Amino acid sequence: MYGKDRNGIGRAVLTDPNGALIAAAGKYAEAAQAGRLFSAANTAAVATTAAAATTWTGLGIANPASSGKLLVMLEFGWGLSVVGPAAGLLGLMSATDGGFAADIAIRCASFGMGASVALADGGATIVSPVLERIVSTYGTGAITTWQGAGPQVYSIDGSIILRPGRSICTYTTTACSAAFQFSFLWEEIDA
Repeated sequence: MYGKDRNGIGRAVLTDPNGALIAAAGKYAEAAQAGRLFSAANTAAVATTAAAATTWTGLGIANPASSGKLLVMLEFGWGLSVVGPAAGLLGLMSATDGGFAADIAIRCASFGMGASVALADGGATIVSPVLERIVSTYGTGAITTWQGAGPQVYSIDGSIILRPGRSICTYTTTACSAAFQFSFLWEEIDA
């Protein structure tokens, strides 16, 4: 078995909807080409609320109840743009969308293709938040020393799917002044 895998024999072949061979271009390339891959990010540092607050701030993605789509979450990214104001845990929580607005731009990975059905917001009223994942810690060190500096990316790889009426939001155990910037990457498929 090892020899076959090492030499490329017996591996699956990836084709597009027309049957043409797709060369390895990255695990999200096909979704990007098809206009199903989207991202959103805070363009400036944001303050966060503590724990599972229902009046929440950070970055969140909501799937409107009437969307007809599933949002397959793929990646979550974060970075501290200044010295951390507190120490705590960073995570992801899910909630029922109670008041998301479209105040953060969503970009299609295939620039110029269709628009997302999702809403991206930096603060909203959410209903029944539940902590889903702990992804990291944060602290009060300088950004050049904390966690090796630079942004971090947590691979969700489709293990969280937002059905219509659901949202995913950032979670910090302590309220933080404007220090974090966040991003999400997801694919939209028919429900």
